[in-house]
Amino acid sequence: MAKLRWLDRPTGRVIRRIQTTGCGELVHIDVKKLGKIPAGGGWRMLGRAVGRANRQADKSSAVMTQYRNPRRGYHFLHTAIDAHSRLAYSELLSDERKETAAAFWRRADAWFTECGITVRKVLTDNGSCYRSHAFRDALGDIEHRRTRPYRPQTNGKVERFHRTLADEWAYARLYTSDAQRCEQFPIWLHAYNHHRGHTALGGQPPASRVPNLSGQYI
Repeated sequence: MAKLRWLDRPTGRVIRRIQTTGCGELVHIDVKKLGKIPAGGGWRMLGRAVGRANRQADKSSAVMTQYRNPRRGYHFLHTAIDAHSRLAYSELLSDERKETAAAFWRRADAWFTECGITVRKVLTDNGSCYRSHAFRDALGDIEHRRTRPYRPQTNGKVERFHRTLADEWAYARLYTSDAQRCEQFPIWLHAYNHHRGHTALGGQPPASRVPNLSGQYI
C-alpha cells in the first residue's frame, strides 16, 4: 500500500510530483494575501486584545486611513519560483488585478533572464487575473499551464515557499510597524535564494543550482 504522505487525501490517489530537469523548464506563480501590521504590532505576537486595540487606534488616526478600506489593509505577495532550483522572485503589491499580475510577470521574467534562466512554461491556479488577456499577452510565447480546480498542492512549490516565508519572515518576530516588516522582506528573500539551505536541494540554497549566479557569496 502507498504511504499516507504520498496520497491526495480528498481522492486517495497517489500524488504525482512535478519533476523538472533544468532551470526555466517550469515556473510556479501564485499570490498570497498578507495583512498589514498596525502601529505598535499585530495580534499574532501581542494577543488579540492588544492587536485589536492597535488596529482600532490606526482606524481612528487620520494618517492611517488605509485601514478603513479592507482592500487597502492587505499586501498581495506575488511570487514566481523556479521549479528546478527553487529560486524565487517576489514582490509586495497592492492588489491582484489582471494588470498587476501581468506587470509582475514581466518584471519576474526579466529578473530570471538576468539570472541566466530562460522560462519556457509557467504554472498558475485558475484565478481571474491569470485567465485574463493581459496576463496571456505578458506571457507571450511562454506556455501557460493551470492547476486542477481545488487542488492547490499541484502548485505546491510556491505554496510551500509562502509557508516558509510566513514562518521565517512575516510572523517570525514582533514588528511594531508595517514599514519595519516590509524593510526586512528583500533581506530575507536574498538569504532564502543565496544562503538558506533547502531540504529538497540536499541542504544547498537555490542559487547553487543556477550556474554563475551573481550574489551567491554576498
